[in-house]
Parts: sequence; structure tokens; C-alpha cells
Amino acid sequence: MLEFPGGVYAITPETADTERLLAQVDAALTGGVAAVQYRDKSQDVARRHEQASELVALCRRYGAPLIVNDDLRLADLAGADGVHLGRDDASLREARIILGPNKFVGASCYQSLDLALAAQAAGADYVAFGSFFASPTKPAAPRASLDLLHAAAAKVRVPIVAIGGITLANAPALLDAGADGLAVLSALFDAPDIRAAARDLNQLFQTESEQ
Repeated sequence: MLEFPGGVYAITPETADTERLLAQVDAALTGGVAAVQYRDKSQDVARRHEQASELVALCRRYGAPLIVNDDLRLADLAGADGVHLGRDDASLREARIILGPNKFVGASCYQSLDLALAAQAAGADYVAFGSFFASPTKPAAPRASLDLLHAAAAKVRVPIVAIGGITLANAPALLDAGADGLAVLSALFDAPDIRAAARDLNQLFQTESEQ
């Protein structure tokens, strides 16, 4: 059975500059991120298909899964390694039917352990909680607590991903509370040196495993 990798889960910035996006993701992969999620809310279907397909090929070279945010059809068309679904997207069951048993299906569970348990029962390969901290991407998002992570770690059997305003400084508390993965956008792609930022975040997991 596939297991979603723990570690740094890079969420891509939205941009029309495909060449720059690929260079940024390449730097993050070189720095050791475990997985990449393509996130683009634009209505430019051609751009999104091109970028997703290019990212799939790039991630394959590093042995990292490329997950498409929200768009099940795009994940299928681009040959992505999975899809990440929110509350208002396609159902987990539909995603599994379309993508098959050998792709990852992740679920946003916001601040709800009940949602996570339901997602797990429906076949999700990982669950994501957030937002844990103020995020430039979603500044008004409701906050999840460290207590939620502690509770989830005791009950949820699939990998747990934390998201929302995660930095090198606040990440250790999330790992200590039970997160298996950290979904990061700004702390990675807004950094002056993306590869170094990825390496520094990745080092947190090496330290955690040695404790």
C-alpha cells in the first residue's frame, strides 16, 4: 500500500511564469522536499494543464509525488500522483474511482478531528489540518490548535499534514505535537534561497527522527 511521505510538502505559488515556477520547484526539490502540491486557482485551463504536466515530469526525476490541489480532472489529465481535496471539491470516493488505487488522495480537515476520521474511513491517504498560524495566502483562515494535533496523532492512522503560516521558527512545535508533514508555501518560495530554505526545513525532520 502506498504511504504518503512525511517531511516538507511544498505548495506552489500561483504564477503565469511557468519557467520560473519550474526553477523554483526544482530548487525546492534539490533542497529535499518530500512532495509538491500544485496550487493554481486561475481560470487559465491551458496554463494549468501545462504547468501541472511539467511539474509531474520534474517531480518524477526526484522521486517526489506531485499532487494537484482541488482539481480532480486536472490531476487525472496531467498524470499527477494524486489530488488534494477540500470540503467543496469532489468526493474522496469519486477521486479514488477516477485515479485508482495507486494514487494519493489527501483531504483538508481544517480544525476538525471528526472530518479527519471520516476522511480516513473514506480512504484518504493523508489528512491536513490548519491554519495553524497567520498565513499570507489565507490571512483570515480560522486557526487550528496544537491540541488538535495531539488528539489526531492518537486516533488518526494515516499521515497528518499541518498547514498555514509555517516557518522554520514555529515548525518544531507542530512536529512535537504529532504532525508528520509540513505544508509550506511562503517560507519556502518567498525565501531568498529556496534550496537553502528547503534544506533547513528538511533538517527539522532529521533532528526529530534522531530524538
